[in-house]
Amino acid sequence: MNSAIPRNHSADIVILGGGTGGCAAALAILENGFSVIMTEEFEWIGGQFTSQAVPPDEHGWIESFGCTARYRQFREQIRNVYRQYYPLLPQYRDEPRLNPGNGWVSPLCHEPRVALSVLQRMLQPYLSSGRLLLLTRCELLSIRKDDDDHVHSAIVRTVRGEATELRGKYFLDATENGDALPLAEMEYVSGSESRAMTNEPSASESYRPGNVQSISVCFVLDETDDKNNIAAPPEGYEYWRNYEPKLTPPWPGKLLSWNGLNPRTMQTMHYNFNPHREKPGLFSGLWAFRRIIDRAQFMEGIFPSDLCLVNWPMIDYMEADILSCSQEERHRHIEAARQLSLSMVYWLQTEAPRPDGGKGWPGLRLRGDITGTPHGLAMAPYIRESRRIVAKQTIVEQDVSAQCRPNDMLAERYEDSIGLGYYRIDLHPSTGGDNYIDVPSQPFRIPLGALVPMRMQNLLPAAKNIGTTHITNGCYRLHPVEWNIGEAAGLLVIYCLRNNTTPEKVHASRDLFRKFQISIIEQGIETAWPEGLNLDDGDPHAHAR
Repeated sequence: MNSAIPRNHSADIVILGGGTGGCAAALAILENGFSVIMTEEFEWIGGQFTSQAVPPDEHGWIESFGCTARYRQFREQIRNVYRQYYPLLPQYRDEPRLNPGNGWVSPLCHEPRVALSVLQRMLQPYLSSGRLLLLTRCELLSIRKDDDDHVHSAIVRTVRGEATELRGKYFLDATENGDALPLAEMEYVSGSESRAMTNEPSASESYRPGNVQSISVCFVLDETDDKNNIAAPPEGYEYWRNYEPKLTPPWPGKLLSWNGLNPRTMQTMHYNFNPHREKPGLFSGLWAFRRIIDRAQFMEGIFPSDLCLVNWPMIDYMEADILSCSQEERHRHIEAARQLSLSMVYWLQTEAPRPDGGKGWPGLRLRGDITGTPHGLAMAPYIRESRRIVAKQTIVEQDVSAQCRPNDMLAERYEDSIGLGYYRIDLHPSTGGDNYIDVPSQPFRIPLGALVPMRMQNLLPAAKNIGTTHITNGCYRLHPVEWNIGEAAGLLVIYCLRNNTTPEKVHASRDLFRKFQISIIEQGIETAWPEGLNLDDGDPHAHAR
């Protein structure tokens, strides 16, 4: 690339990545009076909620506690969009815990465009005032440093193809894959650590940097009874139709089938699917699993069909690790993952066994208008696992696993807590041939030390790239936790700017940390779980009706 950069922009903080963590960081920083430049690879900000099209995976206490105040405001505004602008039946409009899709995997299954509209409204005042510069469809090219420990600027390519230099006092890596870490020559880990490295009971025998959780390209379906929506088979259909995952323990046959594995028992199970007959309820079937519109909750005739968000095991792409390959290979593998998802749609339309003994639902239809794409799939792949910094504190399985802590109801009580989370340690099949790892966890804290790099002074993680392991990433990767991480990272850098200090010093000084912790508690971040919790109430699926 030509060393002459034709354009440059400056702000107090540069946020690389406009996903869940990036948006949370931006809101926290902007609301405190600082300026932000935020970049995003895709057209939509919001990451998991929007371009990846995944409704939030949350614990059962989420309506009352266990997340930040800003996150609660965000999710309540999503509900308000449906209450104010959608023709809900009165009994559902008045429901305090309105779940528009009535999906059983989440207490708030909603359309990605609604989450996008809420994030845009929350950020709009700062766009109008000029304190936020948002660069979407923007590619990170390189990182420039003043010395080994300080980032000077980030070089990006904008949608117009221009190379642009972004300068700031602090930089937050909120990219989905931790893209800034190798560019800044930071110490980081990817893939699965060895047991010798972490002492985790579920860790691999050897370090496998290419062993990363599968990605998925999600999509939305509806069903038209009176229309045949079958088009030509996708390019990769014959390959994926006959594809059998090579995993240990083994997968029960073909990926495109109704047979799968129970992640907790590793026993073969049969999935239920029926667009016409599934009713709300725990484990009722795949149509209702992540359904984002339940037409029964709206005035008759408004929605001719439910809207079903597909994020199922059958679209997990485990053929290659996109963290360690070239940009060209990365694009090739993402396209292969899209072919898998398109093949799943065609299989559902033509060959999937029906409960009545027939095959296929030809009325199923991709809804690219819901996901904002011409190909009908989600705009971005769903990323479960990122590169991770080598941090002052690495969160290991022993800190959060219920199996490792049988005499305690809570995970490790980190004194440097900057937030909370709760979800099972839930790892999908990986690119190195591992099948599910599903381990019960305990309500956990997010330690500040997991956000502080060993060396770099002004580049911090703000998403799934904190100091977890391959194993503990499995419970720290969910929507409310990523939001909390981003928000806390944003509050940390403005605390450092206001007090002429550094993240490393805040972490090292008990007095400085306590003052910082008080400041974030005042802004609505919870840092400790109540003692004596009933874990059955917090089960992620406890909300299902």
